[in-house]
Amino acid sequence: MTISATIITLNEERNIARCIQSLLPVVDEILVLDAHSSDRTVEIATSFGAKVSVRDWAGYSASKNEINAQASCDYILSIDADEALDELLQKEIIRIKKSDENKVFSLNRRTNYCGKWIRHSGWYPDVKVRLFPRIGSRWVGEFVHEELAFEQTLDVEQLGGHLEHYSYYNVVEHRQRADKYSMLTAKKLFEQGKNAGVLKPYLSAAGRFFAMYVIKLGILDGAMGWKIATISAASNVLKYKELRRLNRENAA
Repeated sequence: MTISATIITLNEERNIARCIQSLLPVVDEILVLDAHSSDRTVEIATSFGAKVSVRDWAGYSASKNEINAQASCDYILSIDADEALDELLQKEIIRIKKSDENKVFSLNRRTNYCGKWIRHSGWYPDVKVRLFPRIGSRWVGEFVHEELAFEQTLDVEQLGGHLEHYSYYNVVEHRQRADKYSMLTAKKLFEQGKNAGVLKPYLSAAGRFFAMYVIKLGILDGAMGWKIATISAASNVLKYKELRRLNRENAA
């Protein structure tokens, strides 16, 4: 089995070196699709031997499918620039390369939030299918939270180790990205014909906070668990307020 690693980037100079260095021992080629970064992302990626192409941003699924089409290996390892393989996961990938199994493989992602590894809050375990055959696999989803479509006859095997996710370096970054995803999700819901009542933003936020902080044991993540739950709740308020706004504007 040969493996192409694929990464889509935009201004990832603080993350890209760590990501690529974790890939070098286990993959056969590294492909980067960059959306016109204004920092040193392209320079750093190139210095580590990655093949870099630069294109206008076309959305998550379209960008990932475009870079997948550039891959030349049997399998694709799809990884974000702010992620890296830990040592055990590297060993697992080397093991399956030798076995030449015809499967798709899921990885357990562990998130580092403001310098702390999160063990609860609904963020862990976080199993993602990221290693899959190049032929017959495709990313779907127009707006956000793209998903991989693959041949359903293939078994899914979860690998040991962790895909380490260096998500947010500070709370401000978290809030900004959560707001971005909320707006994209609101647009997706609007395109699906969904609407929301006047109380939906607040009831949804309360439910989200309780689920993450209490049911999913975010309280055990300490102060970071509280911040994650509160920001997630606030993002639900924004999402449904934006959905209501879109419906009002288009009803006029």
